[in-house]
Amino acid sequence: MAKVMRIKKGLSLNLKGKAPQECLSPLSQSSTYAVVPDDFPGLTMPKIMVRPGDQVKAGTPLMHYKGCEELVFTSPVSGEVTAVNRGAKRKVLSIEVKPDGKQDYEEFQIGKDLKAEELKQILLKSGMWTLLRQRPFDRLANPAIEPRDIFVTANFTAPLAAEFDYLVQGREDDLQVGLTALSKLTKGQVYFGIKSGSKISVKDVVTVEIEGPHPAGLCGTMINKLAPINKGETVWTLKATDVLVMGRFLRTGKVDYTRKIAVTGSDAAQHGYVDIMPGQKIEEAFGGKLCVKADHERVIAGDVLTGRRVSSESPFFPQGCDQITVIPEGDDVDEFFGWATPGFGKFSMSRTFFSWMCGKKKEYVMDARIKGGERAIIMSNEYDKVFPLDIFPEYLIKAIIAFDIPRMEALGIYEVAPEDFALCEFVDTSKIELQHLVREGLDHLYKEIN
Repeated sequence: MAKVMRIKKGLSLNLKGKAPQECLSPLSQSSTYAVVPDDFPGLTMPKIMVRPGDQVKAGTPLMHYKGCEELVFTSPVSGEVTAVNRGAKRKVLSIEVKPDGKQDYEEFQIGKDLKAEELKQILLKSGMWTLLRQRPFDRLANPAIEPRDIFVTANFTAPLAAEFDYLVQGREDDLQVGLTALSKLTKGQVYFGIKSGSKISVKDVVTVEIEGPHPAGLCGTMINKLAPINKGETVWTLKATDVLVMGRFLRTGKVDYTRKIAVTGSDAAQHGYVDIMPGQKIEEAFGGKLCVKADHERVIAGDVLTGRRVSSESPFFPQGCDQITVIPEGDDVDEFFGWATPGFGKFSMSRTFFSWMCGKKKEYVMDARIKGGERAIIMSNEYDKVFPLDIFPEYLIKAIIAFDIPRMEALGIYEVAPEDFALCEFVDTSKIELQHLVREGLDHLYKEIN
């Protein structure tokens, strides 16, 4: 019988533009596909292994982690390496590959009943290891450290998030193979979080039914409520959709990063699910049929709380992402009286508008405006209303700003990731970029300790 975890604090944004459980037309192929180092937290100085003009297959290593040569990042498609793009101080921005249309794969021999060390090596050589994240520090998992436990979430509670029970249909074997493999990589438990009422049935893991509003489905919430991290301990985290990718590789021996994602948002021209390859140019893939309007739209790779804006500087679909959200930019809006209106169609956490009288089922259309300016002040008790972790978020943020290491450690810095503070950032009247602060704090702490 599954464990049950109930969360009361949080906030589930009911936005317009949910994805119905139906598949859209297949996407067009991009002119180039890219591996972007910034998609992998902790990958600051990768070593390039290819040059423009080299021929590669799907699964061919393109670069490796400087501190661990066996940890490689592989090509999503077969074709020709066309560019190694660099920025300031020769920082690697992306490695682009022009597909040849054949999609040839590197051959990996996957034996049966692999032992832990053999499994680790095959995941490292194939690039599948890059799906794993570790805490503390929320960065790529260190192959030299065995995790105490592994946390997998299949309960996506973010706004307009994909429905995992639909994504896993027909791929139950991939899920089980991936979870069984993870259970071999730790002497502890593999916690598998599902939504309440889900019919997913798996073995070799501890299944946990999770009830409550967002961020109930985040791995950080699971860690805090089920098995908190103490100093000196390491756990791994990943989403169940990443387990599907890993399980497919272990079944077939082919490095195929393709995943089914949800196309959502009030201003999306179409809603539903579609197969996409990470590294694909989003605008090219949809052929201009992604947005309702040509201008004043914001396309987000991910959800509205933690996703990344798609632009000419960042046009590629990132690895580990499960949805695309399209919302109005809001730069063409000129409101009469602004906040002084009753605002029946506007969402407000603090009940500034009368929309709270419309009930929880009302769907809102939100744009990308901040509606205010950043202030150097942290309002008391705002974060606690939506932060379910047994951590004092205000004090932890202040400790990060001051970079008070003992205070940060005492307040739980090792348990958290930027995504855990997304809702706090949303309700913050001071408009402080909390996720960015937490990311900087984790990176600086990692450098200080190592």
